Amino acid sequence: MAKVLVIDDDRMTCEALMELVRNIGHDADCALTVREGLAKNREIEFDVVFLDIRLPDGNGLDILPRLREQELPPEVIILTGLGDPDGAELAIRNGAWDYLQKPLSPKKILLPLKRVLKYRDNLRQADKGAMPVERCGIVGSGPAITQALERLGIAARSNASLLISGETGTGKELFARALHENSQRSRGPFVVVDCASIPATLLESTLFGHVKGAFTGADHASGGLIMEADRGTLFLDEIGEMPLALQKKLLRVLQERKYRRVGSSQEVSSDFRLVSATHRDLNEMVQNGTFREDLLYRLGAMSITLPPLRERKEDLPELVHFMARRISEKNMIPQKGISPDFMEALQEYHWPGNIRELSNVVETSLVSAYAHTELYPMHLPERVRITMIRQSLSGQDSAGAGPEPEPEDAAELPVYKEYRARVLEQADKWYFSRLMEAARWDVERACEMSGLGKSRVYDQLKQHSIEKE
Repeated sequence: MAKVLVIDDDRMTCEALMELVRNIGHDADCALTVREGLAKNREIEFDVVFLDIRLPDGNGLDILPRLREQELPPEVIILTGLGDPDGAELAIRNGAWDYLQKPLSPKKILLPLKRVLKYRDNLRQADKGAMPVERCGIVGSGPAITQALERLGIAARSNASLLISGETGTGKELFARALHENSQRSRGPFVVVDCASIPATLLESTLFGHVKGAFTGADHASGGLIMEADRGTLFLDEIGEMPLALQKKLLRVLQERKYRRVGSSQEVSSDFRLVSATHRDLNEMVQNGTFREDLLYRLGAMSITLPPLRERKEDLPELVHFMARRISEKNMIPQKGISPDFMEALQEYHWPGNIRELSNVVETSLVSAYAHTELYPMHLPERVRITMIRQSLSGQDSAGAGPEPEPEDAAELPVYKEYRARVLEQADKWYFSRLMEAARWDVERACEMSGLGKSRVYDQLKQHSIEKE
């Protein structure tokens, strides 16, 4: 017998859903508020939760991750009276099973309910023989990273292509390596290609290889990185930067598993698994004509979206202790304690650079505190401390996302795409101006801080006419 919880402020909806559940032989309970729903979910191990979005004391989507914190979390079916595509997308990304729009009929409810209960039965059977996932350096135990690890474990059991999405610095390459180490191809090579750092003119020969004399400078033949990944994993980082012409050739390789080296008429083959990563919205790029839709389908047979650090701050203490220990050992620095003030300061910061930025901050702090036995806020990098001070003085959010666009007259609102393009252009110019100032106009340092390749940084500086004063 399964246990079902209904969280909805409409008592009639609760009664109707509970009666439906009991009529098919299962147990049901209800809660009228967020607080009551979370309390009952902590006390009882429910199999399914029907969750309304608009509740008297909160938004259902906000508590969805908290409902799924248990070792075997319930499957959540969202209920709403609003047709909200963005809300539906957010619900699915946060682990919801389905998204149902009111008014609800018995047929509309029973079909997904029966399917989810069958899934739960299969899940319990699968869990009995499930192998634990080797984390390979992935740190954190909060709901967001736990969900990502669950998807990693599922992906590791197949050979399907995987697309890892997430902001710069969230650990996409680390997840790709963990996937490789947990897969049946772990004994094979793991080959990394950074599509953003290799010039477009060289990317094709880097991937596919070339014969001697194929182009100027081709003094010897090269097998290419696709061939190097034979019987292993090929990781294409920042695949959104790949030129359209090369996207077409990559699509054929994924379909046929055969290709020709640059300058050769002979086909060769390579047995590799493709894992790609991007910080860009590939669906939006498809709409703009800068990314192939058919290739996107091939890349995203399975997908994982990594959460930004600001959405998983519960993992900060574990991350900081792990990084401090590793960095101290690497640089032969005595192990240091971490004061509550230091940790509190990290919790207040917005982390636009995510895990990569946190690692740099911890390392800089350890160096600054070389003669001390404990880390304090004064050891934080100057730019981080300044951001925090500005936040406390202005009362504004510490995201530092750039200037806010001026509000428009409602009667003269521009076309959405034009408005969005203008705002993004302003944000890019603001970001790269501040980036170069923070890096003291050292391009290599700017690349390290931003996670971008030199060509991308130079393109942005040229595009926005950013020059050193």
